[in-house]
Amino acid sequence: MKNSTYLLFLFILLVHSQCQPPNPPEVKEKTASENVERPAYTIVIHGGAGSVSPGNTDAAREKMYTDTLNYALNIGEEILKNGGSALDAVEATIVFMENCSLFNSGKGAVFTHDGTNELDASVMNGKDQTAGAVGGVKTIKNPIKAARAVMEKSPHVLLTREGAEEFARDNGLETVDNSYFFTQNNYDYLQKILEKEKKKMQGSLDFTHPDWKYGTVGCAALDKNGNLAAGTSTGGMTNKRWSRIGDSPIIGAGTYADNATCAVSSTGHGEFFIRYAVAYDIAARMMYGEAAFQDAANEVINKKLVEKGGAGGIIGVDKYGNVAMPFNTAGMFRGYAKPDERVVKMFPDAHYGE
Repeated sequence: MKNSTYLLFLFILLVHSQCQPPNPPEVKEKTASENVERPAYTIVIHGGAGSVSPGNTDAAREKMYTDTLNYALNIGEEILKNGGSALDAVEATIVFMENCSLFNSGKGAVFTHDGTNELDASVMNGKDQTAGAVGGVKTIKNPIKAARAVMEKSPHVLLTREGAEEFARDNGLETVDNSYFFTQNNYDYLQKILEKEKKKMQGSLDFTHPDWKYGTVGCAALDKNGNLAAGTSTGGMTNKRWSRIGDSPIIGAGTYADNATCAVSSTGHGEFFIRYAVAYDIAARMMYGEAAFQDAANEVINKKLVEKGGAGGIIGVDKYGNVAMPFNTAGMFRGYAKPDERVVKMFPDAHYGE
């Protein structure tokens, strides 16, 4: 009798436990950037920030740039649509922009004080924070490819000048004579700057000169697996001297990616982006301060950087597929694509009636 009573008691407990609703899941308050469903993919690009403005361009030139930006987006978006990685999309998109003389990277690189072209690039994988970069190279046709090779085929992050070029050759990357990067417009612009310096009898660079152009290309992407990546490539500043290297090959300044937060590529006056670790600062505000991506990006570019005297902007995407493209210059070539959504712009939103 005692055994049957005990068994009945166990049966009642079992039935009771299975009829009870499970403990409700812990509800976490969502941030602004979590209040949207993550798209299958997102890609965002820039072609440099600086002196481009409605007053110094025309409709034909604006169309040429916007068409080229759209084509660049097509390249990366096609990879992402087909399930390719964010890293592959970033590299392929930047390769196209390096091969296009409209932008200050690769073929369109600006000239140094000595009349040569010196190139910088970096790439970062948000999945594991591996990164690679090259700086001050003169013969690597596509520096972004070299940056990825450094990341994947060397124990280092940043290689420069002759050593980086030797590494590129050893790994089968295409090299060219430095004359490959010559473009007449950029060479003429260097002569204009040199003439102004001569008239002013300047013995050193004037980084506050109103004609300084901040050119760079960059791309950030989120793929279908939720992985982020970012890359940046540039010819640097016109009239740079003494093997100057800017922020583009500096991880945390010109490029940063972390699956936990965002992927960012910078463009602007590189010295300021290095000093204030702009790309990383945005990610850190998200990680430690729980700021939304747009808020963090705007705070760094349009407040902190402005207060410090820095000019430029960033493009990026966070882990939810949200895009940020703030800049504090007259204009910035920029655009992004998601499934069924695309935007390409050059000027501030006010110019477009928004």
